[in-house]
Amino acid sequence: MRYKALDDVVDERKRQVEAEGWTEAHDDQHHAGDLAKAGAAYATAAGMAMHFRFGAITEAPLEPWPWEEHWWKCSHPRRALVKAAALLLAEIERWDRSMEPVETPPETPNIK
Repeated sequence: MRYKALDDVVDERKRQVEAEGWTEAHDDQHHAGDLAKAGAAYATAAGMAMHFRFGAITEAPLEPWPWEEHWWKCSHPRRALVKAAALLLAEIERWDRSMEPVETPPETPNIK
């Protein structure tokens, strides 16, 4: 089975990395949860737009938007949902990288 929405999310994540430069190294510099909060803000804005039958997303970012206002890119509700999912994917990837075990040097023997 093929899911167009999932393809769109993966394409958006690729665009974020390739066109915007939001690489893993860049994402790792964010505070834990920032990418998730940004995704939640886009998803909330999309949900409100759909519920109240607005044609577009609000121009001002909604809470819990973690960054400066000029980074908010308002758009159509579906586009905002795709951005939200891609940001959540980036947060999950950031989380997974932060949980990877750090290699420790081998123990040195006790010499008496």
